[in-house]
Amino acid sequence: MTQKNDIVLIHFEDQPLAFARIEDISPDIKKDWYHVKMLLLQVPLQVVTWILRDAYINGTEFTMSGKRMRIEKVVCPQEPEIEEEKKEEGLKKSTNQKVISLADLKQK
Repeated sequence: MTQKNDIVLIHFEDQPLAFARIEDISPDIKKDWYHVKMLLLQVPLQVVTWILRDAYINGTEFTMSGKRMRIEKVVCPQEPEIEEEKKEEGLKKSTNQKVISLADLKQK
């Protein structure tokens, strides 16, 4: 579920458009609708407030002015496990590849 301070990716017509941070989610007068205040992470920074259903906040596609929109919560990718990193380092060391300096190539 998308919450305050989450980073989201806004899709416009199935194309990624912009990243935003959810600043606030407050209930609207209509049941199951919310005012979603977002800080668009672009230059210049811009704050927008959209009135959305809870399903739209959580990734269900909706329309604005007849255009398809979707909000997708951004999840930080997990770092590879230490054992995998050690295996990769071992492979790099075992290949015995020679490093060629760019400075040496310029001299030739």
